[in-house]
Amino acid sequence: MKTIFPKAVLLGLIIAVSIVACSSGDNGEDPPPPPVYHYYAYVANRNSYNMSGYAINSSTGALTAIAGSPFPIGYYYSNSIAVSPTGKFVYVANSMTDNIAAYIINPATGALMVNPSSPYAAGSYPNAVAVDPAGKFVFVANIGSADISVYAISSSTGALTEIAGSPFPAGSFADYVSVDPTGRFAYVTTESPSGVHGFAINSSTGALTEIGGSPFAAGSTTAVAVDPTAKFAYVADGMLNIVSAYAIDPSTGALTEIGGSPFSAGSGPTSVAIDPAGKYAYVMNDLSHDVSAYAINASTGALAEIVGSPLSTGLGVSSSFDPTGRFVYALNSQANNIAAYALNASTGVLTEIAGSPFPAGERPIAIATIRVKQ
Repeated sequence: MKTIFPKAVLLGLIIAVSIVACSSGDNGEDPPPPPVYHYYAYVANRNSYNMSGYAINSSTGALTAIAGSPFPIGYYYSNSIAVSPTGKFVYVANSMTDNIAAYIINPATGALMVNPSSPYAAGSYPNAVAVDPAGKFVFVANIGSADISVYAISSSTGALTEIAGSPFPAGSFADYVSVDPTGRFAYVTTESPSGVHGFAINSSTGALTEIGGSPFAAGSTTAVAVDPTAKFAYVADGMLNIVSAYAIDPSTGALTEIGGSPFSAGSGPTSVAIDPAGKYAYVMNDLSHDVSAYAINASTGALAEIVGSPLSTGLGVSSSFDPTGRFVYALNSQANNIAAYALNASTGVLTEIAGSPFPAGERPIAIATIRVKQ
């Protein structure tokens, strides 16, 4: 017997079939595959004048040298390295030749190609380089000329163009620069006067305007880091062996030292690394050859040393988290290698992973990691 459906029922069936067909993709095609990501680490080797590149195993944290690594820098005293958050470009500060070298990342392999217009002139003895979170600007702290050079990044080529008004004056011995996660403020450590200079960043031009009350008092500063929430800043003091903690005014960027600060560190702290979740801070102690580990109070910013701290690492000068926040890499500039640790997200305890340490060039001095979309 032939079944006859009312028109309303037939219309509903037609719509349902159409929805199912459309859900499989445009014109009935399957949806596109999920994006493929690669994880890379780059290490500037000060005395071998080159840069080591590694593929990061996102499951184990192990490092494997990229084909063609190490990549020649060709300049003396490469003290700092920064990677564009777009995953396309790498920038290196070359202190003795007063310039910035730029590289283009091959997203599929991690190999580096020198930007054809590199290097770019900087101030006297550029010691540190940072890129803003939007990947629009490069900031360079120049020790010798006591200023900050700022460059606009070409989104297509990675080429640098110094912006109007650059360089911007900073205190004497401007040796470290950090940009907060919002991209609104930059902080520079200086020795004369000793402290931290704070600057507001013009989001359109990259121009710097010194924040009221700057410089903010600190000891013999060696590094500054801002937590991922942009609420707190942490400053390492290499002479007094302490870490000072500051609350950041969200409107002005001004720094106010928090209660209980400063906090004890090892001997000769040189750098501060904060995990991407903002729960833990790790301070590399150059002279005591270890790393101090702290839990961060999310409300106050206060630091509490965690179980197992300090952790012996050798002659460590710099460290970095991998993009997933699961692993920490510490440079040993005396043994010319990289110690790799797995992070216990619940306790902050670090455990050295299988295969660590991994070989680097001669006197590895700076490290940066990045996730790249292929």
